[in-house]
Amino acid sequence: MGEAERPRVRADAGLGVGAVARRLGVAPSTLRTWDRRYGIGPSGRSPGGHRRYTADDLARLEDMQRSILTGASPAEAARVALGAPLVRPVVARGHGAGGNRVPLSLTSEGAADRARGLARAAMALDATAMTATARAALAQDGVVAAWNGVFVPVLDGIGRKHAASGSHVEVEHLLSAVLVQCLTETTLSDGARPRLAGRPVLLACAPEEQHSLPVYALAAALEEAGIAATVLGARVPSAALTAAIERIGPRAVFVWSQTSDTGDPSWLADLPRTRPPLRTVIGGPGWARGRVPDGVRLVASLPEAVGALGDLNPRP
Repeated sequence: MGEAERPRVRADAGLGVGAVARRLGVAPSTLRTWDRRYGIGPSGRSPGGHRRYTADDLARLEDMQRSILTGASPAEAARVALGAPLVRPVVARGHGAGGNRVPLSLTSEGAADRARGLARAAMALDATAMTATARAALAQDGVVAAWNGVFVPVLDGIGRKHAASGSHVEVEHLLSAVLVQCLTETTLSDGARPRLAGRPVLLACAPEEQHSLPVYALAAALEEAGIAATVLGARVPSAALTAAIERIGPRAVFVWSQTSDTGDPSWLADLPRTRPPLRTVIGGPGWARGRVPDGVRLVASLPEAVGALGDLNPRP
């Protein structure tokens, strides 16, 4: 290798992946993933030839992390960071309360305090406080408003923190478990509204889909509207859903897909034919929209799902 081809050794190229991970509050594996997938890695070399992060590299990583926390995907954040001029000095991130803050996109001022309280309790892994806050939101705002104005902003914010750092999986899992418990309490409460006439609605996740929280939110919203719902939960095989339809005879069925790995909708065309015809509704970002069978309705929000499943009047 000629001298011009050798990696440049810089005086400020002295930080390894572990030191940078500690500065940014991320896992070393996250930095390696960003380097491998997006090309945003160390550009310097130590005298011994080991790769090292420069001050410019740190500035780019901070730009990338900042973009992710405001909602950008890691790929887009990396493109922005690699193309941005470096005009700011590198400032080490503190380990105080700021590191535990959850970025929240709030649309309702009335729910903002409850969302912030839920986020603080979640980051502290305080299940008691999370439960109290979630119950208060459901009681004061109702299921749909609590879901859209309190629960989803906190879940999204924690998801963005995970994308930026590779950590906080335990926070998301505990919060999801608490919310499932609180939403289930809503469906089983003695104060539920009288149910409308008609057969129940059957709710399930797509085969191998493990993200079941939205299904429990829908069940609680339907119960609040006086509509009986039966929840089968996560990872429901198509044969099991078919058996449940034949046994229960529901008026409608709803299936959720969170990820593209579970979003092939072709099997929905093979669900049992019933009289009157079974109404099939699906929701979630995982579905392959271009392959949804005829007669299957794709909804984009919790209110839309409640509307689609709540209209129990026979269609002309």
